[in-house]
Amino acid sequence: MKKQFLKIVLFLLIVSLMVPDISAFAAPRAASVSVSPDDLDKSGLPGSIVNYQLTITNTSADVTNISVSASSASGWAAPVVVPEDFTLAATGDPAASTTVSVSVPIPTTATSGQNDITTVTVTDNTHSETSTVQLTTTASTPSAVGRPIMVIASYGTGDNAVYAGREIDLSVKLKNKGSKDAYNVVISFSATDIYPRETGGVIAVGQVGAGETKSITQKFLVGDALAWAGVGSISATVSYMDASGASYSESFTISIRINEPVSSGSYYTPTPNVPQRPQLVVTGYTTDVELLQPGSLFTLSLDVKNLGVADASGVTVVLGGGVSAGGGESGTPQPSGVSGASGDLANFAPIGTSNLIVVGDLKKDAVVTVSQQLVVNVSTTPGAYPLKLSFVYNDPSGNRLVDDQVITLLVYSLPQVEVSFYRDPGFFTAGMENILPLQVTNLGKKSYVLGNMKVTAENADVMNNISLVGALDPGGYFTLDASIIPMQEGTLEIKVSINYTDDFNQPRFVEQIIPIEVMPMMIEPTPDMSEGGIDGMPGGEIPEPAAETFWSKVLRFFKGLLGLDSGTNIPEESLPTEEMPPVNIIPKG
Repeated sequence: MKKQFLKIVLFLLIVSLMVPDISAFAAPRAASVSVSPDDLDKSGLPGSIVNYQLTITNTSADVTNISVSASSASGWAAPVVVPEDFTLAATGDPAASTTVSVSVPIPTTATSGQNDITTVTVTDNTHSETSTVQLTTTASTPSAVGRPIMVIASYGTGDNAVYAGREIDLSVKLKNKGSKDAYNVVISFSATDIYPRETGGVIAVGQVGAGETKSITQKFLVGDALAWAGVGSISATVSYMDASGASYSESFTISIRINEPVSSGSYYTPTPNVPQRPQLVVTGYTTDVELLQPGSLFTLSLDVKNLGVADASGVTVVLGGGVSAGGGESGTPQPSGVSGASGDLANFAPIGTSNLIVVGDLKKDAVVTVSQQLVVNVSTTPGAYPLKLSFVYNDPSGNRLVDDQVITLLVYSLPQVEVSFYRDPGFFTAGMENILPLQVTNLGKKSYVLGNMKVTAENADVMNNISLVGALDPGGYFTLDASIIPMQEGTLEIKVSINYTDDFNQPRFVEQIIPIEVMPMMIEPTPDMSEGGIDGMPGGEIPEPAAETFWSKVLRFFKGLLGLDSGTNIPEESLPTEEMPPVNIIPKG
């Protein structure tokens, strides 16, 4: 009985070893959390932050501790994850899901189309599991934003002729040539000796759609002062807004032909009242500095001419403007004092004196040149800047008048680079090749993009002398090892030129001269055959052998038969007298 029991136990043991592990064929357990991003691909402008929303849900029956991290693949700033660590309740509970925000900053230096792949890793610390999601962020350029643009398409007074002292109906067609609708469109009129009627010169047009045209009519009374003027002008200003509330304003000038009065009997016609006044105009201006840069000190010279029909007295030029005429030509005489404290001198400020330039009296058709030293503000960026000028003076009647004008000054930002040797180049010898270890260094406070660097020199051959420099950061440098073969000794000027494009897209170049000293060419000495002999040996000319007789030849013949010396004898007096230097014999082998 005992043996049978042992056989049964042994059989069960063998069966247990043969049956495979069923658990190995069981289905793999699903992930304990699920990650659902709102989007896998977004774009934004350089300098902006793109936000992604990830919904993380606990799919297990356990309370789970979660940690979230993110990394950038392209070297952008590290993404920010909020929150990074939290706990999720078991599945089925409302707290089993939460939203995580991943903020990806786009650098300001990113170019359009450049992208970054952010890898978000969600770690289930309870079950030791991880899930990853990749988010692609692309830098984009701002799209062009349209706006409404109101213009005057046409205007007219109809078929009726315009005379002084009569009313006219001015018809104006306004058209929106922009790509957006215009709202709260208002047109206002102003003129001299033409007076608006009924509306006071202001008409509310309302909304004008993109491409739409609207017509308005304004009644005017033409003053008697325009009876002999020929032409009258009306200023029209159109103000409006777009859908976002941004305000815009456009100004126009409307010219109307004035007919002369028709004679219908004997009556007195008004004498035309042509104002006798001076008119000061800037006919030209120059600066002693050709290219103005931030921080440049320069002298501005103005050529002022009186183009009016009367003399001007007490003329003062106010740089920056900011002067009102006070009573004007038709008012009472005003004090001659001038204040230019409200002028715009943000970019160009006076040096040494104030912004007032006293000219004095300027007669009709006279020209005067005035100058003022100015400085360009160091914070001024490259561009074209208008400078307002106000000419304040008195006419012959004592009225104070102001003529405002604007001139334009260009400000550049030129590369501040230096070309030098980055090591001691050594000696330069005529006819021998040497290396020019050149280096271009950016000494400015901003980056510059430079073109080709070319090295040339007169009376010399220069090789490997052209190379593209490219972008140089502040303090950065670029090196070029050119080869040079000078042709003559003395001072040799190495000319280095670098081309580039300035802020107004004009080609320019930087040129610098580096002087070097060239040593004379080395000449090898040659032996003197007249005095020193051969290879410096004394003795002068090579001795000639003495004349040989018949019996001497017979004697040498027999000596040769007997094995004795049969050479020609040289007289002893012709042999060198100085001792010959010893000759070292090198043994063979």
